[in-house]
Amino acid sequence: MRVVLGVTYNGQGYQGWQSQSSGQTIQDKLEAALGKFTAQRVSTLCAGRTDAGVHGLMQVVHFDTDIDRDTYSWIRGTNANLPKDISVQWAVKTTSEFHCRASALSRRYAYVLLESPIRPSVESGRVGWTFNNLDERSMRKAADYLIGEHDFTSFRAAQCQALSPVKHVMRIDFHKRGAYWRIEFEANAFLHHMIRNIMGCLVQIGQGKKPPEWMAEVLAARSRKVAAPTFSPDGLYFLGPRYDPQWGMPERTPAYDALP
Repeated sequence: MRVVLGVTYNGQGYQGWQSQSSGQTIQDKLEAALGKFTAQRVSTLCAGRTDAGVHGLMQVVHFDTDIDRDTYSWIRGTNANLPKDISVQWAVKTTSEFHCRASALSRRYAYVLLESPIRPSVESGRVGWTFNNLDERSMRKAADYLIGEHDFTSFRAAQCQALSPVKHVMRIDFHKRGAYWRIEFEANAFLHHMIRNIMGCLVQIGQGKKPPEWMAEVLAARSRKVAAPTFSPDGLYFLGPRYDPQWGMPERTPAYDALP
């Protein structure tokens, strides 16, 4: 039996998703909790790895097991052994034909940014921050250059392990409520640090330091050296993948609507 879980987490206290010898990753904590619940070693696969400090509103993981429990038992039993900042939100039992990564049609992220002359306090670690005012029209125009299939080498981290830098960005949406920006990204897949590097460029353009056309120049250069510095991980949230409806996977968790 293949079990699929939708997991939310606050990434502030963890070294990213992927298991490390320190044991201080989301995967380490989840697999330890599953191990206590099942009294077996459980190995998980995820839909999209997240870096240290990045949050997850619907990380999707799967694992195979011969233990038969109802879906609510998988949720409650796992959560009973998880830290308070990690939580299983839903569970689905399916077949080995489903793969949390390979079956994904797209992946979605949101970046939450505070535009304020004063640094954040209670939101520290949960929002990015810019001191200067941002021009939405300029940022939207710049983002339009990224829509479609392109070589995103200029926005790729040196340690990225993706086989190809070519990705298809389907949408970049801007929403503003008060002093908070919520910028959503959807693509077939993302390179390591791709969104944070795009955000660095968008903020410089929004601040008027660069014109919107600079984004096209950066994209065409296919060189990380020409882009802006990598932006903070604090405001980055993995919203989760999209799947074909045939799999019966939820599209979001309640935490999705809790963001600004």
